[in-house]
Amino acid sequence: MTRTKKKTGVVARGGRVAVIGALGLASVALAAGPAFAKGGVDITAPRTAQVGKTITVKAHGGDDSAGYLHQLCLEENGFGEGWHQENCSAVVEGDARVTAHGTSARRGTLKFRAVLYGLTGPHDQNPVRLHASDVVTVHVS
Repeated sequence: MTRTKKKTGVVARGGRVAVIGALGLASVALAAGPAFAKGGVDITAPRTAQVGKTITVKAHGGDDSAGYLHQLCLEENGFGEGWHQENCSAVVEGDARVTAHGTSARRGTLKFRAVLYGLTGPHDQNPVRLHASDVVTVHVS
């Protein structure tokens, strides 16, 4: 019986050491992992519109990534044309905002999204896509 008690004590201490070691490794792994920048893009548009009436789409976006200027662009997809840029904001240091006004000459469904780009300078030819909004749909009748 004495031998059993001694083995149990050694196993318990070994288990505690293993748990403490695992927690230490987990904290080091979390601290050494990559840091992700926080940000996002919001977009608003009417759910429905009339043919020939003005449709206003607004977007707001930002990101806290260091070293980037920001530009926000609105993109449209409608009537089988595929995604294309409608309007872009000026290049700014903080949060970007953009508004587009347009009309539809026919009935159908239009989809809009906003994309936030990061630039290293005002004339950067290779912007980095940081975030994209959800797609909003406008039904034109």
